[in-house]
Amino acid sequence: MSNAALPKQSIELVFLARLRERFGVARETYALPVEHASVAGLLASLRSRGKVFADELAEGRAYRVAVNHTVVGLDHPVHAGDEVAIFPPVTGG
Repeated sequence: MSNAALPKQSIELVFLARLRERFGVARETYALPVEHASVAGLLASLRSRGKVFADELAEGRAYRVAVNHTVVGLDHPVHAGDEVAIFPPVTGG
């Protein structure tokens, strides 16, 4: 089965701070293949978009993920209609 024929679900992606600048987009609707329906799967799918995504979202890089405004771990499920924000960790003084 080709990747185009795999079932997909639409989610809203939000990229903040450095990631917004590096990816050249702040928000987009993304068709996530259902077999990637977790944060880890979403990140793997995004890494396949090309070098900038692969570099910025590489394992070991510092970034956080929030689903529907709640910071979550890699095993958290992602469902159709969810808003997923990816952003660098923030520090303040």
